[in-house]
Amino acid sequence: MPSEGDEDYLTTAEVARRLQVKPATIYAYVSRGLLTSVRARGRRGSLFRASEVERLAARSVEHSGVIERIESELTLIDEDELYYRGRNVRTLAATAAVDNVATLLWTGANDGVSTKVFTPRREGVLLARRAMEVIPEGARLTDRLRVAVAVLGAADPLRFDLSRASVTSAAGRLIGTLIAALPGPTAIRTTIGGTLWPKLSDGEPRPEVLEAALILLADHGLAVSTVAARVAASARANLYAVISAGLGALDGQYHGAAPTLAYEFLERAKQDPLQALSDQLRSGEPIPGFGHRIYQRSDPRALALFELLGDHPILDTVNALAERASTFPNSDLAIAALMHAHNFRPDAGDALFALARMIGWTAHALEEYDAPPLRFRALGTYTGQSA
Repeated sequence: MPSEGDEDYLTTAEVARRLQVKPATIYAYVSRGLLTSVRARGRRGSLFRASEVERLAARSVEHSGVIERIESELTLIDEDELYYRGRNVRTLAATAAVDNVATLLWTGANDGVSTKVFTPRREGVLLARRAMEVIPEGARLTDRLRVAVAVLGAADPLRFDLSRASVTSAAGRLIGTLIAALPGPTAIRTTIGGTLWPKLSDGEPRPEVLEAALILLADHGLAVSTVAARVAASARANLYAVISAGLGALDGQYHGAAPTLAYEFLERAKQDPLQALSDQLRSGEPIPGFGHRIYQRSDPRALALFELLGDHPILDTVNALAERASTFPNSDLAIAALMHAHNFRPDAGDALFALARMIGWTAHALEEYDAPPLRFRALGTYTGQSA
């Protein structure tokens, strides 16, 4: 049994510093057989053979920092429920303002004090609006958001300040500016939901609906766009570049486009749910807005959003589909139902998803800025011609 002073052995803290990981990760390595722990003579705690640690360190260098697991304190999905920092998201959507939820995700603060986070600046709104007007008239709202993010980033001389205070301030300003700059009435209302509503709908304002949707969609763990955002942050890209990386991944048909596909499917189903479902099954493609890779029996975000619809007739269509489908409705169908119920523009769902997820990407970027840099690189296997 080695002693603490044995030069051939390292303590947990020394191994963590050598491998640039948290102590908890060391014990995960032990459980996977990557390291062997031994008891230290005369004291509590474990020791690790230095040569074994060096082999693991060399392996990490050889594989350019490949990691198997991303540690995060932000989001938990457990037994078909979603939590932000231990708080049930359905409860947050029903009781909290989106500003407070953003603060919770970004800083962990949860003092219940209402603080306005999304504060646009007039010059930023004017710049973003000019940038959005450059692209073709028929472009989607998400196209306008991507262009505006790039322009606003180029105009921010302090974008490379990655301190937590600077990043959270920039994130609140960016999201607020993007919403204010979207086409439509420009008056900035009391809440983010009130400002966003006339950008998406000409129906009777229900800002609390948008507030709840933004909270429910703000984060969902390591979705593909969130991983893209974290990879950018790992390279110490600034917040605007991180958001751009997330928006790029979100633009895929299997991710950010899902609300639009569900909206179009629900439009067909309003006339004849059974025929729409039959046609979709015949196509061989998945039923838009149904099922989920993580949830087993229900999507808690969808349940919360459907509750906001009360007894609206669109729920008759949703229920008719759900009775005949072999799985459950997800948040994409719930967003689509909200869009139909409140006369949202057809591309509103994608934009709402993107704006909400910017809150989560910021939280993940902040975590990544505190982690060792450049820790993401997959190990590739060459399959081309030999040299």
